[in-house]
Order: sequence, then C-alpha cells, then structure tokens
Amino acid sequence: MKRIALFLGTNIAIIVVLSISLRLLGFEGFLDSQGVDLNLNSLLLFASVFGFGGAFFSLAISKWMAKKSTGAVVIQQPANATEQWLISTVSKQASIAGIAMPEVAIFPSAQVNAFATGANKNKALVAISSGLLNNMSKDETEAVLAHEVSHVANGDMITLTLIQGVINTFVIFFSRVIGQFVDRVIFKTERGHGPAFWITTIVAEIVLGILASIIVMWFSRQREYRADEGGAALAGKDKMIAALRKLQGDQKTEELPGQLTAFGISGLRSSKFGKLFLTHPPLEERIAKLESSLG
Repeated sequence: MKRIALFLGTNIAIIVVLSISLRLLGFEGFLDSQGVDLNLNSLLLFASVFGFGGAFFSLAISKWMAKKSTGAVVIQQPANATEQWLISTVSKQASIAGIAMPEVAIFPSAQVNAFATGANKNKALVAISSGLLNNMSKDETEAVLAHEVSHVANGDMITLTLIQGVINTFVIFFSRVIGQFVDRVIFKTERGHGPAFWITTIVAEIVLGILASIIVMWFSRQREYRADEGGAALAGKDKMIAALRKLQGDQKTEELPGQLTAFGISGLRSSKFGKLFLTHPPLEERIAKLESSLG
C-alpha cells in the first residue's frame, strides 16, 4: 500500500503542477483567445479517473484473465514429484524474498515461458508452461521461478500499472486538447463538438498512445534486468545465466497472449520498430548485463 500511496501522491502532484504550469505559461488563456472553451482542471480530473481506472481494473482482474487466457491450472494439492518440487521451490524463494506464498500454476503449452501477475505481491500468481518443464533442467527451471518471484517481490505488476495509468491520463488529456483546438480553430465549430473533434481525438490518442508506449516499454525492459538479478540472488548466478542461455537457443519460445507478454520470462523476440517497443531486452544483453553486474 505504501508503494501505491506514494506513487498516486506523486502523480496527483504532477497533475496539479501541470495544471498550474499551463496557467502560468498562458496555455489556457491562449486557448480562450482562440475560442477554445476548455476547462483544463475538469479535463485533467476526467483523464485521471479514466486513465487510472482502466489500468487498475486490468490489474484487479489480472490473475483471473491470466488463468483464462492461458488455461493455467493452479496446483492445489501436488499430484506428483514435479508439482511438489515446484511448490516447495516457490515457497522457499518467496520466504527469502519476504512475500506471501504465491499461487503456483502450470499452463498447457509447447512454448518455453513463465509469468507472474496479481494485484498484490502477497496475492500473486506464478505460472510455468508445460513446455518449459519439458525442456529445461531443474536448475534452469529454478532460476526461471526465481525470476518471476523477483518480479512479484519488486512489485513490478503494481508499478507498471501505475505508470500505465499516468500515461493513459496524459494521452486522454492531450488528445482532447488537440481535438478541441482543431474543432474550434480550424473547423470553426461554435457549439458542442463537431466531427472534427472526435476524429482528431481518436487519431491523436492513437499517435500519442504509440509514442507513450515507448516509456512503458522502457520501464518494462529495466524491470527485466532487475528481475534477472533478483533471480540470480535467489537461485544462483550460474543457474540464472544458464536459463537465459537456454531461452536464447530454444526455438519454441513464443509470446504469451495479450498483456501477459510483458510479464513473461522472454517476451517479444522482435519489433518492427526496434528496441523501443520491446517489453524485454534481447537475451544476449540480459546475459551480458547479468555477468557484468554480478562479476
């Protein structure tokens, strides 16, 4: 809760500072002089409610969606030695990391991947694919689990959601400012909103959303480095590096569905726009950084 309170407090302050800054810079006066009747305070509040609301709703249902979209089955009672080992390994790592025992699940897939999600680091889900279990050694699997437990312990799901909420807020805010400006100044709509407002707002949201996602993807890549280091601390440097090397050479590694991509062990392999839109750094860079940081 401290993380959420601090982050929300910081971002409320950012919004207040933005509102004051726009006034001091004469932005609202400029809009008024152009006939753009826009209440910036009300718009900021509207954008904040919808920006954070959508992000927190996604976080709230993240475990449920993850189970549904991947077919992950939570291990309630271990049915075999492998499931017992998974439970005991995650339990040990969670204890060392200082978090409550996450739910542990296996999802049926030939892909070599794993993910962690959940609205609270003490009520999280760590899931691993059957393909990973079939293709990795116990040491490598232990490192992957440690990587995911580190994500949970670092509060990455919550922090990424909060950052997404801030990004959503500014995209909603500025897209409507642009839409209102075009509608009033260029198309001379005097009352209400004309078609130009809605078209411009939608286009602006798409363009700004793409640009803003660069920030989200940058943070996502940074947290992967931290989770790698956390995984190395929990399972051992050699095991973590071995797991990453196995992922690097395994052609069965694929993307997870939808928003879970950012929470997987390997993420997207490539992007048409290069590194800027990758959720995970290239595996060779992760290995090199891990070797460098840990000596």
